Amino acid sequence: MICWNQLKPVDHNNGGGGVAVVYMESIPLTRCPIPQSTSFKCLYLRVGGRDRLGILLVYRPPRCTTVSLPELAGVVSGLALESQHLLVLGDFNVHAEATLSGAAQDFMATMAAMGLSQVVSGPTHSAGHTLDLVFCQGWEDDGGVEELTIAPLPWTVHYLLRFRLAAPPNLCRGGGPIKMVRPRRLMDPDGFLTALGEFPATSAGDSADALVSLWNRELTRAIDTIAPERPLSSSGAQPSPWFTEELAAMKRKKRGLERVWHSKWNESDRTRLCLFLKAYAVAIDAAKNAFFATNIASAKNHPAELFRVVRGLLNPTTQDGIPDSSAARCEAFARFFVDKVALIRSGFDVILTAVSGDVTRAPSCPILMDSFQLIELEDADKVLGEARATTCILDPCPSWLVREARGGLAEWVKVVVNASLRDGIVPASFKLAVIKPLLKKPSLDPTQLDNYRPISNLPFLGKVVERVVAAQLQAFLVDADILDPAQSGFRPGHGTETALVALVDDLRREQDKGSVSLLVLLDLSVAFDTVDHGILLGRLAGLGIGGTVLQWLRSFLEGRSQMVSLGDTCSTPQPLSCGVPQGSILSPMLFNIYMKPLGEIIRSFGVRCHLYADDVQLCHSFPPVTKEAVQVLNRCLAAVSDWMRANKLKLNPDKTEVLLVSRKAEHRVTACVGRGRTPPKDAGLQSGGDPGLIAEPGASGFSSGRESLRTTPPCAPAAPVPWEV
Repeated sequence: MICWNQLKPVDHNNGGGGVAVVYMESIPLTRCPIPQSTSFKCLYLRVGGRDRLGILLVYRPPRCTTVSLPELAGVVSGLALESQHLLVLGDFNVHAEATLSGAAQDFMATMAAMGLSQVVSGPTHSAGHTLDLVFCQGWEDDGGVEELTIAPLPWTVHYLLRFRLAAPPNLCRGGGPIKMVRPRRLMDPDGFLTALGEFPATSAGDSADALVSLWNRELTRAIDTIAPERPLSSSGAQPSPWFTEELAAMKRKKRGLERVWHSKWNESDRTRLCLFLKAYAVAIDAAKNAFFATNIASAKNHPAELFRVVRGLLNPTTQDGIPDSSAARCEAFARFFVDKVALIRSGFDVILTAVSGDVTRAPSCPILMDSFQLIELEDADKVLGEARATTCILDPCPSWLVREARGGLAEWVKVVVNASLRDGIVPASFKLAVIKPLLKKPSLDPTQLDNYRPISNLPFLGKVVERVVAAQLQAFLVDADILDPAQSGFRPGHGTETALVALVDDLRREQDKGSVSLLVLLDLSVAFDTVDHGILLGRLAGLGIGGTVLQWLRSFLEGRSQMVSLGDTCSTPQPLSCGVPQGSILSPMLFNIYMKPLGEIIRSFGVRCHLYADDVQLCHSFPPVTKEAVQVLNRCLAAVSDWMRANKLKLNPDKTEVLLVSRKAEHRVTACVGRGRTPPKDAGLQSGGDPGLIAEPGASGFSSGRESLRTTPPCAPAAPVPWEV
């Protein structure tokens, strides 16, 4: 459902109306942005390609006819030029049954001049007026609106308009081929293992690439044997997880009451239906509350899962797809993501000619880890059981089936993993990532490429190998006590909750001392994608990593590529010369190693810091009367900026924020970031009393849905200062 007001629940106490659409997921329906007006509400949807069917749903209040109707006609005229077929329908509040005059007459004449035919005849309102209209354009040869019926409804004064829309057969499929799927009911783990057979012992000594090719070939053969692909005949909607059997029984009873009322049109039957509809709505609310309360209670000891549940409630995912999933669109996305990183890197190549090489040089260290420990059969079974069942389109079969059949596949996995660890080589097929563009915010224009972020997906077996390497590398880092203590995330005992508690505790301690705390939240642009491989390998060698381990990590970083996937269409693979894949298990750990020197630089100025992956927070506390504290922080920020440039990481001054935490309003504070000045953030804070700090998911302190800090009254903001270019 796409609701006209997604920010708050509908207020049933107020009058007026809105627009909403309920549709089957199998229909390629896309919501498209159009100019909005304050005098009416509308929603534009497109079915199929750009030149196919457009649907404009309208609600126009009865007021401001001389303003709203000409504006609406202007919107329709623009859409009529784009779509080969156009359907305009809704509550226009135009009395079409009467003789029109003024703006209403001009509107109907304009619609007719654009080739839009009005097909509704008869009253659509309980008062006998024809207010709900349907216009169609472009169906002279293909048919159009057929079998239109008008029926009253028990819960509204408007009648229900029901009709059949004749359209070309290939419209609902977007003109593309029928999707081929494998029936899940046929994917039996025992049957899959029987079709697969035993691992060929003669292949045990082959290279990792040869073994992965054998894995893909044999698993594809086995899955084709038990569950061959077949055309998708229908795509039934999945029931909501909170929809219980009791609700299903109530829904069946509701349908029965509707049929009884429609057959007799008796007022007592209508009253009985209305009462049952209210009871059904109450039961749905109770089922939702019970379902989500259970989920929240079960995740109380798992912060990551708890925040995932809360994000799903506060920001539910929409079904709006990318407007165009053609091959040209895929190629455009692929070039955009690669060119974006290349543009940032080209700026570093010019700047770094004046940067000293001492900044990037890794210290020498004796080799402490030069080989991996090979895994046993039980280790392979354990890793398969712990891995998340995320399937990539490059996988030969669904990953959940591999997990279910892990008892018979552990030998295959053990041989592949050990071959990769022994030879220090990552198979080439594991280095190709599939990118799924994700719209950053639902309110952004889906036609603009820069409004999407790349979400990469990697082969399941490659993630299993990474998980084995990550476990051994993590154990080495912990035993050697290498990572910065201020780094949180992707380490045991250093999660988001730990970072939040540490930061809140620091700020409260300093306020108890009467100090002022200045918190700088740095933002990095595509940090994972601009990591320099040479610098990272130098850092790894400086930590004492060498031999086969360093060779494997070099193979993991080099020779990577990515392709964009939209629907059933994929772009050509694009080579990557820098960065670490964001969908990888190893990437966050490698990025922590890459960022390790930054904490030492920040603390050399007497400034505290908290690091969580690519989120960097600087915290400096000082007495209110101190005048040089801000200068110290500015020098620290200048050093951080120099280090970022030397390590080919781009600071984003426009998204960097400064927060002043104090008992009362202080003097102006200026924090330099790059060549600009970031003013302390004014979050509507007030003075007086003891300060409070709470964790708020999704704010700007921790990006990508991580948790951040929001100050609650009574902290005081500093006065903002202008940005210097």
